[in-house]
Amino acid sequence: MDSLRDHALLVGRIFIAAVFLYDAWLVVRFQQANAIYLAQHGVPPILLLPAGVLQLVGGILVVIGLWTRWAALALACFCIATALIFHTNVGALVQFGKDFGLAGGFLFLAAGGPGRWSADAVRGGG
Repeated sequence: MDSLRDHALLVGRIFIAAVFLYDAWLVVRFQQANAIYLAQHGVPPILLLPAGVLQLVGGILVVIGLWTRWAALALACFCIATALIFHTNVGALVQFGKDFGLAGGFLFLAAGGPGRWSADAVRGGG
């Protein structure tokens, strides 16, 4: 079962981080549209770059399993904030739920650690 656990943790880390790596790419590619979207929700567009960096760096850290618990906690907070800021209207309830589901996955990762196939395991952290 430990081998299955390590496989599942690695694949799970890749899957959950892929969402944020893709979103970081969209932030770079569509900066103007994203800035307008932020402004429409009362968020200063100056926060677009830090959000993109968090998604990119956090996603990379989760995939390679380095400082995984901290990256997972940061991304969990990001997901909760995103849900509460952008997805509270009736038309966005599915997105609201997905954000909270992702936050839950990150909290599991923060609590359980990245597994044996991670930079944290190699460096003796976790």
